[in-house]
Amino acid sequence: MKRNIILFGPPGAGKGTFSGQILKILPDIVHISTGDLFRYNLKNNTPIGLKAKEYMDKGALVPDEVVIEMVRDKLNTEEVKNNGYILDGFPRTLKQAEALSKMTKVDLLLLLEVSRDIIMKRILGRFGCKKCGSIYNKWTLPPKEKLGDDKWKCDKCGSDVVFEQRADDNEDTLNNRLDVYEENAKPLLEYYKNITKAINAENTLKMTDDDIKKALEI
Repeated sequence: MKRNIILFGPPGAGKGTFSGQILKILPDIVHISTGDLFRYNLKNNTPIGLKAKEYMDKGALVPDEVVIEMVRDKLNTEEVKNNGYILDGFPRTLKQAEALSKMTKVDLLLLLEVSRDIIMKRILGRFGCKKCGSIYNKWTLPPKEKLGDDKWKCDKCGSDVVFEQRADDNEDTLNNRLDVYEENAKPLLEYYKNITKAINAENTLKMTDDDIKKALEI
């Protein structure tokens, strides 16, 4: 079944995790992450990637027009046209939402709702294995074998893993990001109010296949 879905929620809401759960139900649907699109276009020096790089090299925000062009290119592929999509990280502004409406029909916006306290734990506790890239959380999902204070053995590759926060993972920065998200979310949620379905995202991994099908309205 073809569905065109926007996955929306604050940083740390678990959009990547929930996308994976949707893909188990709709295996052919295309997961479109704006982060992945940026990395692909920058790595391959595409014309749109080079345009984005000009702004990034100056430390400036990449303008809506460039982001919209990246998404439009992806939406125009046969794979997406035939199988539908999960949009993760787009739209983030009302201008982007209005541009998206001219490109495609959106069937559903899934709003992942989670408390700020839980988001703090998820983001401030996250760390990863530098060898294989496995992601962990100090409080909610540590590796199984502990080797010492803030040190574990990676479940996947067996390497030593040390808890190290990313430079931008601190409480002040995160509170600011969440404030910005909430401010931008209001007009977007108003724009999509007729196709929005709220999901309690405090523990989506406990959702059954039937729960996810109900959320997807299939």
